[in-house]
Amino acid sequence: MTKQSARNSAPTAVDRRGFMRLAGASAAGWLALGASPDRVRIVCLLSGLPLSDPLAAKTTNETAASRLGALVQGLNQRGWVDGVNVRVEIHSTLGGPEKLKATVQEAVDLNPDVIVTASTIETAAVMAATKTIPIVFATANDPVGNGFVESLAHPGGNVTGFTNSTAEMGSKWLQLLKEAVPAIERVGVIFNPVTTPRGGRFFLDAIEQEAKTAGVTLIPAPVQKASVIDEAIAGFSGSPPAGMIALVDSFLVVNRQAVVAAAAKHRVPMIYPFHYFIDAGGLMSYGAALEIRLADYVDLILRGTKAGDLPVQSPRKYELLINGKAADALGLKLPATLLARADEIRE
Repeated sequence: MTKQSARNSAPTAVDRRGFMRLAGASAAGWLALGASPDRVRIVCLLSGLPLSDPLAAKTTNETAASRLGALVQGLNQRGWVDGVNVRVEIHSTLGGPEKLKATVQEAVDLNPDVIVTASTIETAAVMAATKTIPIVFATANDPVGNGFVESLAHPGGNVTGFTNSTAEMGSKWLQLLKEAVPAIERVGVIFNPVTTPRGGRFFLDAIEQEAKTAGVTLIPAPVQKASVIDEAIAGFSGSPPAGMIALVDSFLVVNRQAVVAAAAKHRVPMIYPFHYFIDAGGLMSYGAALEIRLADYVDLILRGTKAGDLPVQSPRKYELLINGKAADALGLKLPATLLARADEIRE
């Protein structure tokens, strides 16, 4: 049984005939903008993912549920065809502070029309490098607190974008985990303090408060290397019964296969913030539904709107995804009330 979620409505990749139609429409639209048809706009996306990651691809059908795939498809729908009147580039910042700095400088040197950032780290680095190139952050947890924008309604400057969660999400993750596994007495929170918002504190405060209410012991499990993920999760195997929460963290997304595999190996129930982990076989996730609004803002900026005039937008829908096969493997009998609220159940 599979219940359909909002993200499954993402458009599929454009076929060749559709591509040619879009190309023709793009050329006409380009001239209507008063620009020369040989003026190809540049959209540069910075991501902490390796370029070999499927989520960093932009042309295959498998990207329908990825941010970059959705951006390219959304731009196609709006008359911007990659390789015709726009060039969409993706640059990986993975590799530490020096690689991040060098990659950001490479992006700025391209003098793109828009830079799209995939996380708080990239946004901060790009803002330090340019005050003029429009920046759209695809995701940020606390854009005002991080100094990215003056306010959500009036960002100002050259930056705008989208939030994907609030601090209160921490308590929601714990509530859902406890509902799925009522017997848990310990809850581990896995994150990389270098790559998660405020070193983990952005969510930990709410989780700690909820843990007191739920009567469970909260144990942070910080990791900074992929090689220690298995060991960190193994610590929550056995008695007393435990579960884990994975925070919003680009490091965990990059290493999602290792995280999910370790949770299955050590039989530790874990809840995740993104559907990427369910795609990899994880138990359950709760987070913002993927929407193709990023293309709206890039399109508006390419047509002349100032980034700082576009309000920062929050998610319009959150979705709960449950992997029934993973639950069976863990020997869990999930309550009917939880299953009934799920936006998608995979078997």
